[in-house]
Amino acid sequence: MSPSSSPAHPAPGASLTAARRRRELTETVGGPAVDVLVVGLGATGAGAALDAAARGLSVVAIDAHDLAFGTSRWSSKLIHGGLRYLASAQLDVAHESARERGILMERTAPHLVHAQPFVLPLTPLVSRAQTALAWAGFRAGDTLRLAARTARATLPAPRRLSAAETHHLAPALRSSGLRGGLLSWDGRVTDDARLVTAIARTAAAHGARILTRVRALELSRSGARMRDELTGEEGEIRARAVINASGVWAGSLVDGVRIRPSRGTHLVLRAAHLGSLPAGLHIPIPGETNRFVLVLPQGDGRVYVGLTDEPVDGDIPDVPQVPETDIGFLLDVLGSALDVPVQRRDVVGAFAGLRPLLDTTPEAGSGATTSTADISRKHAVLTSPDGVITVVGGKLTTYRRMAEDAVDTAMATHHLTSRPSPTAMLPLVGAAPPHVLTTLRAPRRLISRYGTEAPAVQALSAHDSRLAEPVLEGHPVTRAELLWAVRHEGALDTADLLDRRTRIGLIPEDRATALNTARDMLGEG
Repeated sequence: MSPSSSPAHPAPGASLTAARRRRELTETVGGPAVDVLVVGLGATGAGAALDAAARGLSVVAIDAHDLAFGTSRWSSKLIHGGLRYLASAQLDVAHESARERGILMERTAPHLVHAQPFVLPLTPLVSRAQTALAWAGFRAGDTLRLAARTARATLPAPRRLSAAETHHLAPALRSSGLRGGLLSWDGRVTDDARLVTAIARTAAAHGARILTRVRALELSRSGARMRDELTGEEGEIRARAVINASGVWAGSLVDGVRIRPSRGTHLVLRAAHLGSLPAGLHIPIPGETNRFVLVLPQGDGRVYVGLTDEPVDGDIPDVPQVPETDIGFLLDVLGSALDVPVQRRDVVGAFAGLRPLLDTTPEAGSGATTSTADISRKHAVLTSPDGVITVVGGKLTTYRRMAEDAVDTAMATHHLTSRPSPTAMLPLVGAAPPHVLTTLRAPRRLISRYGTEAPAVQALSAHDSRLAEPVLEGHPVTRAELLWAVRHEGALDTADLLDRRTRIGLIPEDRATALNTARDMLGEG
């Protein structure tokens, strides 16, 4: 049977539902010890659950909130090839990033991760020396691609652009003084929260119990004391190994783990304001040699502009707030290159993520003596005196490798036996080679979000034409997608639907408009 004529249904065993959560939570709390307990269901935690389950270990993974509730949903949506790390001589991080990017684009998630073109405009603010440095960097990045064995068909070569070509790819640029541009390519995920959902569902298909709204109150060598956030009931989860993958909150669960959060802020603009953007933009930050603000068209009527790199002190909030200083900084950089004025009133939404950087400075906790931009993005796997494994640092691109290293350490520390990690070759739910994806009978937008499950999402509308309607005018998400999220992706409330399974909620006005429809779909589920 060809893929285009295959029956429309979700991947076997991968459906996350409220009923499955209740059943598996009952089986877990106070039950027999599992091999691995993972705390945190961002990209790394979900990745660790998948890695352990794919090796044949019994796994429970919990999160106090939802899939991708923390940092994993606040990224630039880029799957970086490591160019920035070359510039700071972090060669191992650069090569690891390029390798993991290739794995995502060509093996594990080609439906979700695609090539993204970027234009660096050569404005009067970009000197000839900066141009030469940037061009050398792009060429070095292409060498990284080659070293990682990522095909040229997957990521095209960088090239120089004339002023006319540059303006064609980015009409919003100020043409006065524009002497051309540099075109480069990197990986981009359709939606970072959807990537996490795919990882978690793939782990579930391999037998992992994925339990959201379950808070770890205390960790120990033998498991965790927990609370069901829906009922308030407390209990114990027993495990032979515990992996703390709670990101910026890791230090609150394990003593001695020092996290130095860095805030990355993005603005959300209506795409109509900037006009056609066939490519993203790297806009150099005036006065900086190797830092850029990114303009990232999303394909859903929105454009993201980011990002900042500011240290954060004090308590870690569940949802970081965006200060006006960050908004003003990003607007100022935009104004240095765009012909189209972008005012504060044009910012219809904003979001900030906290990077969980490991603080290794002797002055930890005494103040910002080192810029967070200078702290290594290399991840670390730490083992506490009582045997709890904590994985911190890194970035979205390298989640799989972080997860593999954490599970390797847990196995060695707690003398678990299993086969080596298979995840470098293990397709996520919905994944298929590009030539297979093109045969699917579903809209291209759905394929880029659901892969081989896109026909199943589309089929919901065949039974009820109302499900084909958009959730709100001017945004492509349909009612069928919300219903799919309830029936198969573990969405339990309107925030899950609007803020993570879809990104409607990034614009407060849109979120308010869609709220009643989200409530209706929860009832239909």
